[in-house]
Amino acid sequence: MFSKILIANRGEIACRVIKTARRMGVKTVVVYSDADASSMAVDMADEAIHIGGSPAAQSYLAQDKIVDAVRKSGAEAVHPGFGFLSENAGFAKRLQDEKIVFIGPNPHAIEAMGDKITSKKFAAEAGVNTVPGHMGLINDSKEAVKIADSIGYPVMIKASAGGGGKGLRIAFNAAEAKEGFDGARAEAIASFGDDRIFIEKFVDQPRHIEIQVLGDKHGNIIYLNERECSIQRRNQKVFEEAPSPFLTPETRKAMGEQAVALARAVQYDSAGTVEFIVDGARNFYFLEMNTRLQVEHPVTELITGCDLVEQMLRVAAGEKLAIKQKDVGIKGWALESRIYAEDPYRGFLPSIGRLKRMRFPEEGELGEGTVRIDTGVREGDEISMFYDPMIAKLITHGKDRATAIATHTKALERLEVQGIQDNSPFLAAVLDQKRFQSGKITTGYIKEEFPDGFHGAPASREVENLFVAAAAYAHALNVGRAESTSGRVEPMKPLRKDWVVIVGRKHIPIRLDFQLGKAALTLAESGEHLALATQWRPGVSLMEVTFGDQSFALSIANAQEGFVLRRLGVEAHVKVCAPAQAEMHARLPEKQKPDTSKLIMSPMPGLVVSVAVAVGQEVKTGEAVCIVEAMKMQNIIRAEADGVVKAVNAAEGASVAADEVLVEFV
Repeated sequence: MFSKILIANRGEIACRVIKTARRMGVKTVVVYSDADASSMAVDMADEAIHIGGSPAAQSYLAQDKIVDAVRKSGAEAVHPGFGFLSENAGFAKRLQDEKIVFIGPNPHAIEAMGDKITSKKFAAEAGVNTVPGHMGLINDSKEAVKIADSIGYPVMIKASAGGGGKGLRIAFNAAEAKEGFDGARAEAIASFGDDRIFIEKFVDQPRHIEIQVLGDKHGNIIYLNERECSIQRRNQKVFEEAPSPFLTPETRKAMGEQAVALARAVQYDSAGTVEFIVDGARNFYFLEMNTRLQVEHPVTELITGCDLVEQMLRVAAGEKLAIKQKDVGIKGWALESRIYAEDPYRGFLPSIGRLKRMRFPEEGELGEGTVRIDTGVREGDEISMFYDPMIAKLITHGKDRATAIATHTKALERLEVQGIQDNSPFLAAVLDQKRFQSGKITTGYIKEEFPDGFHGAPASREVENLFVAAAAYAHALNVGRAESTSGRVEPMKPLRKDWVVIVGRKHIPIRLDFQLGKAALTLAESGEHLALATQWRPGVSLMEVTFGDQSFALSIANAQEGFVLRRLGVEAHVKVCAPAQAEMHARLPEKQKPDTSKLIMSPMPGLVVSVAVAVGQEVKTGEAVCIVEAMKMQNIIRAEADGVVKAVNAAEGASVAADEVLVEFV
């Protein structure tokens, strides 16, 4: 086994590799950019070496600097993590030539499988089911449209060197094919430095199911079951689970055997993933192979008991696989969600800034299941515009799917993120849906269930009552503290009992009996009785309560008046007033939103890639005005109405904040 390895990556995956290496007694070296100088990975590793500026091209993609860091540190091997150089055959070959071990597959396998066009040809030769499409190179958008027309819409336009949803578009007509080709190629160049694009038939109503494979340098290859990754947004996975609720044992075996056959065809010798599209009749088609560790590998680890990072190190060191195919079983159910720095209420656009508060649920037992957190950030760290927006991966495990989901819900309740927006309200809303709980999911799930975007989950009667009780308790406790005087001898005067709780603009009269640690409420209109018990104190942002016979956790923050309460995907501004005060509130007019119809504002903080308009120019509805990029994703901002440009406030290359006015119309 190696004595020291270098991790050519950052963030969550760097920390993940360090944990396993530390357990195995292997020392670690991380490389870091300017933006990551004070990162969690730098603090965790035994050594850290600075390799350049914040843009990936100046640091994590700079092969010379990484090789120099290996020489300087004396590391014997390099783990590439995922992304960056993890599927770069040239990098793997260079390390091989430099007598440095690459902790991943051999360069031939990366070259054959990492390139999506070549991998399709290998898959067909290996007898693996493939999707109809055009595997040759495409020179321009005109040719792309012609090919798409011949295949038949819808089609999927993909970067050959792509991954993580970058450089990928779905087109339903010729116009979308032209625009999709140009956009995919631009993203492919920016993210991978490779502009090759291919087109294939888009399988309608598909499920995305992938097989984890593991091979060694002695010809042994096994598969470790499947992962269901159908819940996707912008073709990027949001939820992953293992096993799939859809596969039969027979389909699992057939998919696994085809995945192994493909791996064997390229002499695969590390951890890798063969991805399939599966239709409603369980017909499956090869999609691509990722010749690296996957983001979602923890769910496989939890149901098999196999540490994939450990296996990668052992295989790279020349050891034989100690696991046989017959040893691979399925133990319970695992579910993973990706917690991203993005605003689900604004089309999931990136959210950049400092994590003023970052509290995860404790790892270990929670309810009837267990919790695992894989992260590379801590409270006080900054989410920058240069890299992927992932904050953490939340993984839960239980005896069955229902338990894994219930544990995941409890864990999300206890997640606290402040300073930036995060997608946890959306994750919670999906978990709460009957369709998700039934397992009837496809890659179109989010578009089908949230056709107009995510605007928060509606409050059920139970959650509304929970908010009423929690706000009433918090208000009574605050009033009691305010009316008490330090050192006073006489008892505090009793609190009034009649209140009106205002949730949004809904008025709910209550009668409240308050004691420290508990509150009993009666809803005046229905006569319903509510009981709440809690140890919450003012200043604590998470309120854990027993409400009726169930336990809940909700976030609570002081507002200008009242509180902002949130539980999972439901958020509300709640005020507790005396009846006369509530009457006055009822007479207040609703605040009108300012008119921004003549303004084009940046939907996110980022970098202006291009501006397509000039002062005096006439612009039609839907016409592209400018492109803003953040976290390797390009956003085309379009005019929402016809108009004439009055002012252009942003130039190409400028950094802009969310809601900054870019263009004004007359």
